[in-house]
Amino acid sequence: MKPYESSETAAVLPGPRPLVPAGVQAVPEAPLAPGEVERLVGGWHHDPHGLLGAHPTAQGVAVRVLRPLAERVVVVTEHEAFELTHQQDGLFTGLLTEFAALPAYTLRVTWNGTEFEQEDGYRFLPTLGETDLHLIQEGRHEQLWQALGSHIRTIDGVTGTAFAVWAPNATGVRLVGDFNGWNGTSHPMRSLGRSGVWELFVPGLGEGTRYKYEIATRDCRQMQKADPLARQTECPPGTASIVTASRHRWQDADWMSARASRTAHDAPMSVYELHLPSWRNGLTYRQLAEELPAYVRDLGFTHVEFMPVMEHPFGGSWGYQVSGFYAPTARLGTPDDFRHLVDSLHRAGIGVIVDWVPAHFPKDDFALARFDGTPLYEPADPNRAEHPDWGTLEFDYGRAEVRNFLVANAVYWAEEFHVDGLRVDAVASMLYLDYSRENGQWTPNEHGGRENWDAVRFLQEMNATVYRRAPGIVTVAEESTAWPGVTRPTDQGGLGFGLKWNMGWMHDTLEYIQHEPVHRKYHHNEMTFSMVYAYSENYVLPISHDEVVHGKRALVSKMPGDWWQQRANHRAYLGFMWAHPGKQLLFMGTEFAQGAEWDHEHGPQWWVLEEGWPAHGDHDGVRSLVRDLNRLYLDTPALWQLDSDPAGFSWIDGGAADDNVFSFIRYDADHRPIVAVVNLSPVVRHGYRVGMPSVRADVRDARWLEVLNTDDFVYGGSGVGNPDPVKAEPVEWNGRDTSVELTLPPLSTIWLVPA
Repeated sequence: MKPYESSETAAVLPGPRPLVPAGVQAVPEAPLAPGEVERLVGGWHHDPHGLLGAHPTAQGVAVRVLRPLAERVVVVTEHEAFELTHQQDGLFTGLLTEFAALPAYTLRVTWNGTEFEQEDGYRFLPTLGETDLHLIQEGRHEQLWQALGSHIRTIDGVTGTAFAVWAPNATGVRLVGDFNGWNGTSHPMRSLGRSGVWELFVPGLGEGTRYKYEIATRDCRQMQKADPLARQTECPPGTASIVTASRHRWQDADWMSARASRTAHDAPMSVYELHLPSWRNGLTYRQLAEELPAYVRDLGFTHVEFMPVMEHPFGGSWGYQVSGFYAPTARLGTPDDFRHLVDSLHRAGIGVIVDWVPAHFPKDDFALARFDGTPLYEPADPNRAEHPDWGTLEFDYGRAEVRNFLVANAVYWAEEFHVDGLRVDAVASMLYLDYSRENGQWTPNEHGGRENWDAVRFLQEMNATVYRRAPGIVTVAEESTAWPGVTRPTDQGGLGFGLKWNMGWMHDTLEYIQHEPVHRKYHHNEMTFSMVYAYSENYVLPISHDEVVHGKRALVSKMPGDWWQQRANHRAYLGFMWAHPGKQLLFMGTEFAQGAEWDHEHGPQWWVLEEGWPAHGDHDGVRSLVRDLNRLYLDTPALWQLDSDPAGFSWIDGGAADDNVFSFIRYDADHRPIVAVVNLSPVVRHGYRVGMPSVRADVRDARWLEVLNTDDFVYGGSGVGNPDPVKAEPVEWNGRDTSVELTLPPLSTIWLVPA
């Protein structure tokens, strides 16, 4: 391979082709203006196609070819060959007087005595049409990844790769990669006018080609940048973009069809959150596809939620500092490998939610920061650009092209990877201009307020677009404030999310559960307050990765008491969580009560489940509980059908603070009940009377069957409970006509249904 050439773009010739002469000398062309050549060779030219390639003139066809360090360039038509003259700095030119318009041709380029045959990429028209460019300018290209980025195309019978990048403030853009020795001199791109897009078609380049864009800035610098719309990247620490094409054949048509017919609000949703690189350390996407669906299906979760899978330079960010928004991380395989994982989960009946991070991006030089030498994806105002918490940059949501980049990205993951949901990270940091900023560190909006209305409009557009284009998808907001209408439809002024993480429930209940039982009566309202606002939004109850890192301790380790009491508290808390209105989310490792915080380098403590480990039964018992919680949850519409409807919930007694007991009813759409009684005291309560709902108006002595007891022996409990059906008595209690006497196990949750 010779300088600036690739084995993919050039074929070595053993000698002249039969019937074609080695090349007669073309008529020398008058030299171009020196400034033009210098701008072209230096990478500062906005229209290299206006100089290079074949151009009709009054004297014939002028052909110009830029091949630095070449010894000889010959233009080959079907029957003739013409040798060009080297003008300067690798620019070869000639005037073919025999032609008024040059037909298709190839080039023969000689380096060190060896000839290579090539197509001339500068003889082709732009690969983006007027519609694409108009939509990009307007910020309305909902499939932006099909226009920008790199795409293998066949044009006039010639196969190669088309490249396009948005860099409106660049003074020149060149393509660099493994095909030209990372020197872009021979591959300048053309500007497509006011759109700010630069484009180039390179014949012969195909899958696996590594590339970047070399951008010339207004202050006379040149930077190499990864493609913002690259659909595949090098594995970090490599930062190059890679040309790719999907060959995956989806097998989830039944899943996608069924998904389109239901909504998340009135359907069961029990989510297993995981960090793919560390769930089973060292597994690829395809290896995960062999293990993860079976594991999740066995435990009965309806969905998985992946912490960000988009490419990111620093593994310690867990994916939350994204550099490649359109590329699954190469750490675990190719984009098609990731498609295979999603497909496998769908075929196992499991939905896939991915964390999506439109709130910020890292400052790495190779990525989005000051992409064309100016603030482009980030606001020009440094008070708005800098994210104070994470040392990153925020997006400029008021710029149409940036908003388009993000909206199209959300659509991309739904359409190209069939994901069933997007959990949007750090929404609060987007909504407020003063988020984590002191006075003087932020600029008010046009009305003098703290709301970021550009971000609001972006989130509304994203949600409306994704729901329109991907039937059955759900978007979930991680939003930690009281911003009104997060899950209200956009046509009613809301942000348009389907669900919102209930951070208040999470904070309050974890605060309560960490107290010693003797002190819990003073914090009783922390377990009940969530019902004051439970129907203000559509909620998910999250026990996520954020709650088991950075010194917060694993869930079981937050619990007071000895090891037995910690596990009992853990089980009782999960029983309460699954019975509470809202969808559930549980982070990996919590399903078997691992005692250590999560470590992204090592993942869950699977070894505590191994044969011979002293606490094996304890941990496996908790996992058995999670399995049964999910099974009963799926089989009991009362636990999910009216999550967003106050008619689906009623307190029996939310005020038994001295007893540390909570009792309530969940109803389904047909008013069929399930009763949950939670005893967060370490003592057994015999003969504890609880008012019960009427099963039917004409039945006052219904029997109630205990279908779940977190203190069961099989879960590692003490085995106290109500093994036989309990008969309701016509004794008024808790404001109800009938009641039952129950045995409440210590530190437990029990569920009862009509027998």
